[in-house]
Amino acid sequence: MTADSRPVGPTATASDTTPAAIWPNYGRLEGPVVIIGFGSIGRATLPLIERHFTVDPSQIVVVTPDSENDGILAERGIRKIVATITPENYEETLTPLLAAGPGQAFCVNLSVDTSSLAILTLCRSLGALYIDTVVEPWLGFYYDESTSAADRSNYALRETVLAERRANPGGTTAVSACGANPGMVSWFVKQALLDIAGDTGTLATVPTSRAEWAALMQATGVKGVHIAERDTQRAAKPKDRGTFVNTWSVEGFLSEGQQPAELGWGTHETWEPDNARHHSTGCGAAIFLLQPGANTRVRSWCPTPGAQFGFLVTHNEAISIADYFTVHGPDGGATTSIADAGGAATDAGAAGGAVEFRPTVHYAYHPADDAVLSLHELFGHPGSVQPHQHILGEDEIVDGIDELGVLLYGHAKNAYWYGSRLSIEETRLLAPYQNATGMQVSSAVLAGMVWALENPEEGIVESDDMDFERCLEVQRPYLGPVEGIYTDWTPLVGRRGLFPEDIDESDPWQFRNVLVH
Repeated sequence: MTADSRPVGPTATASDTTPAAIWPNYGRLEGPVVIIGFGSIGRATLPLIERHFTVDPSQIVVVTPDSENDGILAERGIRKIVATITPENYEETLTPLLAAGPGQAFCVNLSVDTSSLAILTLCRSLGALYIDTVVEPWLGFYYDESTSAADRSNYALRETVLAERRANPGGTTAVSACGANPGMVSWFVKQALLDIAGDTGTLATVPTSRAEWAALMQATGVKGVHIAERDTQRAAKPKDRGTFVNTWSVEGFLSEGQQPAELGWGTHETWEPDNARHHSTGCGAAIFLLQPGANTRVRSWCPTPGAQFGFLVTHNEAISIADYFTVHGPDGGATTSIADAGGAATDAGAAGGAVEFRPTVHYAYHPADDAVLSLHELFGHPGSVQPHQHILGEDEIVDGIDELGVLLYGHAKNAYWYGSRLSIEETRLLAPYQNATGMQVSSAVLAGMVWALENPEEGIVESDDMDFERCLEVQRPYLGPVEGIYTDWTPLVGRRGLFPEDIDESDPWQFRNVLVH
């Protein structure tokens, strides 16, 4: 297996004690800053807000039911409100905080089990800027046995936000689903696509519209994208039985891991699993499987391990990227889609508007080894959540990196991985309260906040809609080495004929070859 590496940009090595002059100031936050949730990502994001914006600590308020990180708030003189945000109290709890003025408020929603749509809508009604890292539902959504798999999907959650955007276009900016992934990886896809197009002689001009970006991906021959991640961070102390260990929110991982596996469904696919299902409404960009994502394995590739198994955990970006890079026919572009008898997405009510091109897009996640063991334990029970949860802190981790990027495949140069290869050692130099995984998320939140502050009247936007160059400019100092690497690996490499396999040798990049049956 060969790989052609292309380092991109400088590697930052500045510590939290470095003079503030080296850290850019991105402007003044004039009004209240309301942070909802203060778990691992909340505490990681706070120092970046303080570092990069002019903001008085008295303007910041954290709303959380937890007390784990109270010391961090106390030493900074930041007010905390002890509250669990619910459908019954979110308006009365948040409205006075967001309307406390003077100046425009900014809501940074880093919580779980709170409706992103409800809070986003409230913020826009009050003229407050908004950002979150995922389209989160109210408590109970993920485990509601009375709800269909289709309705428990990220596709369904995303469609609620798109419906709100159509119903109320423009207005105060609300950034939906802007963390590492979803979020940063959408910016990586655009940069990777430009690299591939340049290296294959496909690029004429840099796209300036969604339609032009989609046309460029089609022209380069890219068939799909893996959000390909390998987390090698490890602690000195082995995982205890009965404890789910992770390097980021255990609750978040458990929730998404037990949703159905979902993926953007590309036009090059000639086969689909027996338990695959299409959605009857919405953009039509994705399918889902009748099995949990965290118990669904796929073949993928990252620079450090090379070929690896990942989990096809549902993520918003698998749907939004596939949707964004869809090329419609002459009369395409309708917002409501149906699946025709052959499984291809067509636009409802759009004569001749069939989809001409769409990439297959999905997450291929190999979490930290302790998290993999935790998943085996969880599904072996089966499905019973461990009684204890633990997030590995920066002081517990002895070594390792979080290698998070996008693998664009099927083009003339086969496959190209572009992403961040951030180590725990470098993370400790960059900012406090972080491990490598958390820093990739918190720095993306920072980038999204900067973009929103600079573009305050853009309405509801996804990461795919934002200026990827500006966002990566803000984020890159926190990402360690950012590299682009070509590889000749495919899902068929190394497959032996010892047992019968249901594979398609005519096209290595069929999902039939990627999925571990």
